Amino acid sequence: MFFNDANDEEFSRSCFIMGVQNEQQSNDIQLEQTTTPTELTPTPKSSTTDKDLGLNGRLIFAIAAAVLGSSFQHGYNTGVVNAPQELIENWISDIKMNRTGVPTNQSEVTVIWSIAVSIFCVGGMIGGSLVGFIADRFGRKGGLLLNNVLVLLTVLLEGFAKMARSYEMIIIGRLLIGINSGLNAGLAPMYLSEISPINLRGAVGTVYQLVITISILISQILGLEKLMGTENHWPLLLCLTVVPALFQVITLPLCPETPKYLLINKGKDMDAQRALTWLRGTIEVHDEMEEMRAEYESMKLVPKVTLKELFVNSALRIPLMIAVMVMLAQQFSGINAVMFFSTKIFMTAQLDKTSAQNATMGVGAMNVLMTLISLILVEKAGRKTLLLVGFSGMFLDTVLLTVCLAFSEASRVAAYFSVLLVILFVVLFATGPGSIPWFLVSELFNQSARPAATSIAIAVNWTANFVVSIGFLPLQEALGAYVFIVFAALQGLFAFFIYKKVPETKNKTIEEITSMFRQISYQ
Repeated sequence: MFFNDANDEEFSRSCFIMGVQNEQQSNDIQLEQTTTPTELTPTPKSSTTDKDLGLNGRLIFAIAAAVLGSSFQHGYNTGVVNAPQELIENWISDIKMNRTGVPTNQSEVTVIWSIAVSIFCVGGMIGGSLVGFIADRFGRKGGLLLNNVLVLLTVLLEGFAKMARSYEMIIIGRLLIGINSGLNAGLAPMYLSEISPINLRGAVGTVYQLVITISILISQILGLEKLMGTENHWPLLLCLTVVPALFQVITLPLCPETPKYLLINKGKDMDAQRALTWLRGTIEVHDEMEEMRAEYESMKLVPKVTLKELFVNSALRIPLMIAVMVMLAQQFSGINAVMFFSTKIFMTAQLDKTSAQNATMGVGAMNVLMTLISLILVEKAGRKTLLLVGFSGMFLDTVLLTVCLAFSEASRVAAYFSVLLVILFVVLFATGPGSIPWFLVSELFNQSARPAATSIAIAVNWTANFVVSIGFLPLQEALGAYVFIVFAALQGLFAFFIYKKVPETKNKTIEEITSMFRQISYQ
């Protein structure tokens, strides 16, 4: 239980009495309203006072507890292997030579290192596919807490790998932390979506991507040679992933499970009301509770959504297609290619190697800043608008970047423009495409379909990430700087799809969104 109060029973009775009083006051209105799940009576904005509640201390605490221990793992373990790559490759080479007595070929070391890096995405695919089961079986909060067991195992493996002279321990550790990150990518946005007031759902969902960008930047800074990117300290650099896990294990038990999970999945009405009261910081939660009860009653009329039904039922297949496409769009946008090329582009503009690396970290800092700004914009401009601006802008930016890179060695002007276009690309990505896909899937589905749909969407995202990480280098070697033409074409297609198919979900209830998809499926 998330709090232990001696007056627990008295609190429950007072909440119940207030609910009864509110229900009696609006009895005439309630008798006229339909309870059929396919019909919707729009509620005037002026009457939904509890929906318009802003942030409070407890909600901020719950957001921090959920996000800092989950998306930090995702971002930190994505970026932490870049800086010490040469050190770890030399260590792998020494181990291979000691085992065989024969000098190690660099190609063998490169293969081992590539496996260690890319197996993180394989773990993400596995973790993503397990999200639905874990979310239903252990709850959103319970799943996040249980997931930290994988972090502990990872730290033990990666921390003692050098002492044990076993690079296999690094590979297994990367697989486990990948599974952890895949689960986090589904569970954390689901938890955030279900604890947020409707008017803050997008902003709170963006926090997941914000912490990813911050943790990637932290991993780049800590990996500097003057800090922890040294021969003696790189195992400790890998082990720092335990810090956010400890933070979550300490703080998240103090927060409630999501009210929707408690009511709709477990049928615990009073526990759900108490959780919602805790999160909102007020007992005036009648309207929000009535909304959840209406969803709960409608869910009783339909069977539990299975993976098969997601593909067979057109009212579910349409939002699933949208969720999968925005996940693919995020990974195939070319952001990984731009970040890979960034240091080289900065060096082409005649920055020395150290300055180019610092400039790359500056780009990471810009990513953090723009994600922070998008947290504000997402509730003002809307999800669809930011996605369109992001992908359309990246399409134009990528075309211009391809042209500038073609002339960058011969022209200083083209080289400087390339630097500006790299920064602009990151700005456009952070505006919407970087953050919105993570929480959009939770907005498109009701409580019954959300876990299964999230499993598919997150697994697709990590699979696409794996394809890009494996396929980008061969593609880059074949096409050079013209590799960006491929990404420009994809960005154009994704922008067109978003314009035609993706609905605006800002300030809409889950029932309003699912009702819209039912109407589309009947047409």
